[in-house]
Amino acid sequence: MDSSSMNNGLFAGSHNRNELHVMHGHEENKGNRHANAKVCRVCGDEIGLRENGELFVACNDCGFPVCKPCYEYERTEGNQCCPQCNTRYKRHKGIARVEGDGEDGAEMDDFNDEFQIIKSPKKAQENRPADLTSENGEHSTATAPQWRPGGPTFSSFSGSVAGKDLEAEREMEGNMEWKERIDKWKTRQEKRGLLHKGDSDEETNDDDYMLTAEARQPLWRKVPIPSSKISPYRIVIVMRLVILIFFFRFRLTTPANDAFGLWITSVICEIWFALSWILDQFPKWYPINRETYLDRLSLRFEREGEPDRLSPVDVFVSTVDPLKEPPIITANTVLSILSVDYPVSKVSCYVSDDGASMLLFDTLSETAEFARRWVPFCKKFSIEPRAPEFYFSQKIDYLKDKVQATFVKERRAMKREYEEFKVRINALVAKAQKKPEEGWVMQDGTPWPGNNPRDHPGMIQVYLGSQGALDIEGKELPRLVYVSREKRPGYQHHKKAGAMNALVRVSAVLTNAPFMLNLDCDHYINNSKAVREAMCFLMDPQLGKKLCYVQFPQRFDGIDTHDRYANRNIVFFDINMKGLDGIQGPVYVGTGTVFNRQALYGYDPPKSEKRQKMTCDCWPSWCCCCCCSRKPRKIDPKKPEKESRSSGFLGFYKKKGKKGKDDHEAMLPTTKRGYKKRPVFELEEIEEGLEGYDELERSSLMSQKNFEKRFGQSPVFIASTLVEDGGLPNGTNTAVLVKEAIHVISCGYEEKTEWGKEIGWIYGSVTEDILTGFKMHCRGWKSVYCMPKLPAFKGSAPINLSDRLHQVLRWALGSVEICLSRHCPLWYGYAGNLKWLERLAYTNTIVYPFTSIPLIAYCTIPAVCLLTGKFIIPTLNNFASIWFLALFISIIATGVLELRWSGVSITDWWRNEQFWVIGGVSAHFFAVFQGLLKVLFGVDTNFTVTSKSAGEEDDQLAELHLFKWTTLLIPPTTLIIINMVGVVAGVSDAINNGYGSWGPLFGKLFFAFWVIVHLYPFLKGLMGRQNRTPTIVILWSVLLASIFSLVWVRIDPFLAKPKGPLLKPCGVEC
Repeated sequence: MDSSSMNNGLFAGSHNRNELHVMHGHEENKGNRHANAKVCRVCGDEIGLRENGELFVACNDCGFPVCKPCYEYERTEGNQCCPQCNTRYKRHKGIARVEGDGEDGAEMDDFNDEFQIIKSPKKAQENRPADLTSENGEHSTATAPQWRPGGPTFSSFSGSVAGKDLEAEREMEGNMEWKERIDKWKTRQEKRGLLHKGDSDEETNDDDYMLTAEARQPLWRKVPIPSSKISPYRIVIVMRLVILIFFFRFRLTTPANDAFGLWITSVICEIWFALSWILDQFPKWYPINRETYLDRLSLRFEREGEPDRLSPVDVFVSTVDPLKEPPIITANTVLSILSVDYPVSKVSCYVSDDGASMLLFDTLSETAEFARRWVPFCKKFSIEPRAPEFYFSQKIDYLKDKVQATFVKERRAMKREYEEFKVRINALVAKAQKKPEEGWVMQDGTPWPGNNPRDHPGMIQVYLGSQGALDIEGKELPRLVYVSREKRPGYQHHKKAGAMNALVRVSAVLTNAPFMLNLDCDHYINNSKAVREAMCFLMDPQLGKKLCYVQFPQRFDGIDTHDRYANRNIVFFDINMKGLDGIQGPVYVGTGTVFNRQALYGYDPPKSEKRQKMTCDCWPSWCCCCCCSRKPRKIDPKKPEKESRSSGFLGFYKKKGKKGKDDHEAMLPTTKRGYKKRPVFELEEIEEGLEGYDELERSSLMSQKNFEKRFGQSPVFIASTLVEDGGLPNGTNTAVLVKEAIHVISCGYEEKTEWGKEIGWIYGSVTEDILTGFKMHCRGWKSVYCMPKLPAFKGSAPINLSDRLHQVLRWALGSVEICLSRHCPLWYGYAGNLKWLERLAYTNTIVYPFTSIPLIAYCTIPAVCLLTGKFIIPTLNNFASIWFLALFISIIATGVLELRWSGVSITDWWRNEQFWVIGGVSAHFFAVFQGLLKVLFGVDTNFTVTSKSAGEEDDQLAELHLFKWTTLLIPPTTLIIINMVGVVAGVSDAINNGYGSWGPLFGKLFFAFWVIVHLYPFLKGLMGRQNRTPTIVILWSVLLASIFSLVWVRIDPFLAKPKGPLLKPCGVEC
């Protein structure tokens, strides 16, 4: 099986059963597919032969198959470059010269490429090197001296017998062409803002320095928050902390004796809220912003006339159920990836189908065909965004900045083709609604291998790519790979985390890019330069070595204007994440993340060399008075030979450290980047090569057996882990890659390995993202938060109340699972390199669901106080009221100053506060009990896929008012009712008791209205557009509220009970 056969059909197999089937059921090669190198990849004709009978090769650098007519047309009418490697075509023997052939063969640097003198076609013959014939008849070519900017201009006739006048004329023409070239370059630089008008002509000699200096500039810079904004913010935080101390001193020393139970409950809740505030507030102490410079990235890694040196990227898209995650949404995400602004040969898209759905398989076949037209259209007209569904639905002037005359016509044609594409996808969805009794059958009559989604072999289908269909312009498209891992009964598949780890292994076997972009199926690339934004950090020579991932903020489409349920989560992404970026980096949020593959493999980051301690030479070397002086250690000339011998086999291993665990780490090799690695050899080579080595070297080689225990039984995958800069290892047999890829996605591959424990996405929680990022930060890796002006990615979010609460429930449940596991930040990773403020942030992400218990209690207290006439605070004096007033002012000041430096609007901040209460008294409360049941009693909860909307905007807003019954609605509804009942009861009691009872009532009413106002969006969503609330909700809520109110009024537990006999007046005047 050769590499070209990878594109010829669907591969399905099971490694344990030693099966590999190739099914050609889907004719996805609707475009031209040329597996044979003798066929032109541009026009489809056969490539002719040269005069000597050899095959015609247009490009000597990459060997891209192009026929002679296409080669000549490209040189005369096109851009004169190879379609694959973008290297300028060289003139072959017998081919007419064209403009620019005079510079062929000259070795020039970046600056000379920028200022090449372009000769006119008429002078092409004159610029040809002179043919000189020696006395013995041998021909030699006299090459003209290489021209240098700023130096003398050499004529093409220099060294010949041409007249002086003609030579002077040539020199004058060369100077004029040079001047025109410089003027054009200056114009471009002025547009970039690198030059200012009025610069003198004397600076021409420094032009090469300016280009070189620009390319050497940093690819990004840190933009700190101005001190005028951040300093008052920090001062108020410290003041609020001091005020809290005095506030709790007052609360603890002045109990409410007539309502001791209410008082102690409120104090405990307030102490928990204070601790929660500290965990949330102090990680925001060092917020920063970052800027990237994409032009410098291009200058450094995409030099004109040279192959680009940008790092390859593998993009992962995960999906489970195509009926809940509409295929048209997944198709738009894939199309946005295929048309990204990045070198085509450096992008590969892997789609994980964890439901083994034939619907998604057919959808990707249609998507690959449509991409042949969509991708060149996007790149030709610089379309943004490059997801067709969202591009054509934009309500903007699409003609802005468009100057091509054919744009309108081609856009209309493309829109029509996309609508036809949608109709084909809708037909596939309609067909998939009812599964045939005999199961799905492919086009050639072969049964679909995934008819049983819980028992099927692994499947891989490679679309497009280097051997796939070209686009309509004859250019290559990025590789698109369909992956469905093997599933068998009795195996633990670990849901999304297991699917992502399967993609990591498949991509390592097939392409092995050093960086990986992780996207949900509903998150499309909104900014085509998003990958370049991440590369500004990951390819930075200093910072890039220490980065585990670059996180982008999540932005969403289709959310109502008022963002009733805080779906945008602006406060978290624009405030909390900026604060973490100033410490050790933002947390991983599950999508929109570009990973460093080495970090996912569990390697430690390179350790920066510590500077030697400064020594003092003010005292003699024999004197010990100076604390800084230290006598240099003498080196025994006989020891270096012994030490070098103990350094390890072939210099791979370090000398031994401490016994036990450190003994194994001491032998780990350190690569040029500094990653801790273990070289991999096949077991046969290890066992055969043990003879002739000493004890240390033998133990080092035997330790290589641990590689297969760590990464699994795949020599191809293990070898790929050693390639730091990506790409397949040298000597890889491409004929076995697909079979090896099927092997690494088998269901038993991860058994007895460290996958999910130390490598890849970590298992043990439904929120695998938090856990995975936490493990990498504990090893000492850093992460970066990138916020480009144009959002990098956009997705869809559930906008109706029930779906939103279920989404929050899943997140909170994952946090509870982490909190009750060994990976809890409260006790895990203290031997690592996790910074303390980063630990506080991770602690906050896993303990916040437990805040629901004191929150529900605190929201109940106002109703109890109104119904019983008691209060949690005794009568205040003037001094005590100062602390209450100072606390409220500090809370308001903190929020205002936070909005000031972050740029978040007060509406977004208020929506976040409201949903914090709504989610806290509903989803978070249920998550705590579900997590306890799962951890303590093993009662697992099913993972619910959040439904993605694929309708029009009006339909999506109609989704806002859609009501679905769920038990999560009962607690907040009950709280609203009892607080309303308490307000009515309290006001009625004040009216009956007269003017004196209104004073204590205001404090109770304030807290009751605080609860009602925060739950108002929930109440609005509960009523719906047409006030159609399910009867069961009303019945349960009214029943619980009534029972609760009557019980409290009847027993009145917080009223002090008299001791002794009950005395009643007898009515006799004594």
